[in-house]
Amino acid sequence: MGIFNISEEGIHEINKTNFQINGILERTHLQNYLRDKIDIIYPDTLIIAEEFSEWEESKKRIDLLGIDVDANLIIFELKRTETGDHMELQALRYASMISTLNFEKCVLIYQNYLDKRNFKKNAKEELMIFLGWDTPLEEDFASNVKIVLASANFSKELTTSVMWLISKGIDIVCIKLTPYKFKDDILLDINQIIPLPEAESYLIKIKEKTIERQIAIQNARDTTKYFFNNMRLGKGRLVVEVVREYLKQNPQSTYEFLCNKF
Repeated sequence: MGIFNISEEGIHEINKTNFQINGILERTHLQNYLRDKIDIIYPDTLIIAEEFSEWEESKKRIDLLGIDVDANLIIFELKRTETGDHMELQALRYASMISTLNFEKCVLIYQNYLDKRNFKKNAKEELMIFLGWDTPLEEDFASNVKIVLASANFSKELTTSVMWLISKGIDIVCIKLTPYKFKDDILLDINQIIPLPEAESYLIKIKEKTIERQIAIQNARDTTKYFFNNMRLGKGRLVVEVVREYLKQNPQSTYEFLCNKF
């Protein structure tokens, strides 16, 4: 579906365009525009850093780093291309890198961001107000890392990867940014395409059931360990070693005898 203009002359379709033709760059324009209007692609979010790269032995940078009202960290990766250019792989690396951040570290990161932009604000106070906390709740902070991919479009390979990641419990969404040219203005159509908003609650339930099933399977496993011949063994290996030791002491035993014995 397109976007249409209604006038006295009737209804006319507005032509699609692309970011490149209009000289709109990822970092200089898209990133700068969205950091202060992040709610238009992901509501209830506060940006706490841009071009974030505070880790050793890596020059990789997160376009925008945010936090939601539930104290989950959010990685925003932005592209102006029609394919997404492997942005899901980049975002997964970043998610693993920031997964250990705690509240106090995020306060320092946010304060650095505010200072660079010459905002005369106290990062800790701003975070506490945004999260609705009276005191820091470290145990509730960053229990999940979310990923938001925003691009002009996404390749089939990328969307397939994202759907698989969602099925494995990764919290990731794809936001399509479609520019339109109307007279001298550039209009922007923003749509969440994965997961579809109407299917999101269903996918959350599926995710919860999958986690419950994995926990049940894990709890049902017998992980008891046994010591035999100075070895710490599970049940399967224990049986093998017992039979092996028996054969050392009774080398003439036949297969039929062993079956009856054990």
